[in-house]
Amino acid sequence: MGRRAPLSLRYTILLAVFVGAISGLGAFVFYFLLELSTKIFLTGLDSYSPPKAGDVELVNIDFHIGMLPIPVVVALGGLLSGLIVYKFAPEAEGHGTDAVIRSFHRARGVIRARVPVVKTIASAITIGSGGSAGREGPIAQIGAGFGSFVADVLRLSDRDRRLLVVCGVAGGIGSIFRSPFGGAMFGIEVLYKKDYETEAIVPAFVSSIIAFITFNVVTGYFAGIPFSSPPIFKIPPLAIHSPLEFPLYAAVSVLAAFFGVVYIKTFYTVRDLFKSQKMPQYLKPALGGLLTGFIGMFLPGVLGMGYGYVQMAIDGKLALSLIFLLILGKIAATSFTVGSGGSGGVFAPSIVTGSMVGALMGYLFHQLFPEIVVQPEAFVLIGMSAFIAAVTKTPIASILMVLEMCGSYTLLPALMISSALAYCLSGDYSIYSEQVATRAESPAHRMEMSVDVLKDVRVEEAMVPADRLISVSPSQKVSDVLALIEKTGHIGFPVVENGKLIGIVTFRDVEMVPVGERENKFVKDIMMRDLIVTYPDESLEDALIKLVQKDVGRLPVVDRKMNRMLLGLITRSDIIKAHAREVAKLKE
Repeated sequence: MGRRAPLSLRYTILLAVFVGAISGLGAFVFYFLLELSTKIFLTGLDSYSPPKAGDVELVNIDFHIGMLPIPVVVALGGLLSGLIVYKFAPEAEGHGTDAVIRSFHRARGVIRARVPVVKTIASAITIGSGGSAGREGPIAQIGAGFGSFVADVLRLSDRDRRLLVVCGVAGGIGSIFRSPFGGAMFGIEVLYKKDYETEAIVPAFVSSIIAFITFNVVTGYFAGIPFSSPPIFKIPPLAIHSPLEFPLYAAVSVLAAFFGVVYIKTFYTVRDLFKSQKMPQYLKPALGGLLTGFIGMFLPGVLGMGYGYVQMAIDGKLALSLIFLLILGKIAATSFTVGSGGSGGVFAPSIVTGSMVGALMGYLFHQLFPEIVVQPEAFVLIGMSAFIAAVTKTPIASILMVLEMCGSYTLLPALMISSALAYCLSGDYSIYSEQVATRAESPAHRMEMSVDVLKDVRVEEAMVPADRLISVSPSQKVSDVLALIEKTGHIGFPVVENGKLIGIVTFRDVEMVPVGERENKFVKDIMMRDLIVTYPDESLEDALIKLVQKDVGRLPVVDRKMNRMLLGLITRSDIIKAHAREVAKLKE
């Protein structure tokens, strides 16, 4: 049984609703397991309770042993996560988002059904035990896995499978970050550095809002309230007080782009170093956890997601020296945790690092220019958005997610300028190595891009015009044509008499004439008279179809009204060259 033809938008939206509901439930399960894991590992084994931001508490257990040091606890979490991942689903290692992007571009959107389950458990253990990672990568892979599973069950086309994968990402991100708008944009934006998955816009929005509602209804039910949807960060009323603040926002963007590139380079340097080590794969996350734990002994803010420290920065409760150390410490700890193969996302560390960059600049500017910088806490959000845009190449999603996570749109102009500037300044660097620049460079769209290009280019744009053609007359000898072939390297010529096209002669026609008869045979005796022609206003796609169907190598281009007036000639090689030129333009 073959796969179905691509679905209409109506049915795609219906499936997006279903995928969104499943993603919302998956996000709740992950949220619950993450909180449970934190209670067991960090609070239970070490008696460390990370400061919280705006999370709803679902787990009330009193488990305190408090006998293990932090490095041992984080290493234990890395070991358990590594054993689970490398035993059941090795593709679930690392931050997950890259695996989703790779699946979209290079694997037809196929994600094994076991991946969401393995990723949920392994990531909850990694983050809950103090690993410096976040919820974005795991929930992206969890939601995408659900979308791929639905496509498998319904035997959908590759195109629809990829759309449901995007819907799963949007639903997972939109629900667990309580950012339905930003989650949808993240799903369609994260696949490319300079493009968007435009076909998925409507389904992604539907999936994200359904997942958001599902997650908050279920979370509210278990928390004993009707509908739980508080913003992740609590902020005071903020405003832009002076146009003089905008140059300072630009300075934050420059620093965010700088530390963003440092973050990316550090992460991949550490990842490559771990990959080169000759040791069992499942032990590498344990080693990464041990190194993270040692940093956490001196900087507890690097442990887990670290959202509580972002809230403390907003509230002005962190010293500038600690803020600076947290920038460097979070970059190193995340590189050790996730770069070693630990299961967790790199988005939450970006939130923490970016917010610290903003806090460092904001509180410093407040000391230097108190009349201009009235609310330094606003810079925490500026830095957060700029840093995310720089490292993930999702400038629109970064703006929207920061706005929704904080529950305020008053800083929108500032976030826009800082995110756009940081995005540009960071160049092509991205924390997601599987991103491609545009749809034109995606293997998933290669075939459709080829067809689209050929549809949009006219024959007259690719043909060799008549004044540059070498033609022969019907009265020439076959031996003359053979000599012309040897001289020019061309294997076919139009036959013209009195300015009119009357046939085509090719090397195949010449070759069929016995050697001894080539001086006595003429072109008119062997030429093809039943011509297949094309017209200057036809598309290259139409011309290529004629070439393939008739199994010929070239087509005369003639005038539509005067069918024997030769305007040019087009070959398969001309079509290939035109296609390459157009694809190069698209990439630019």
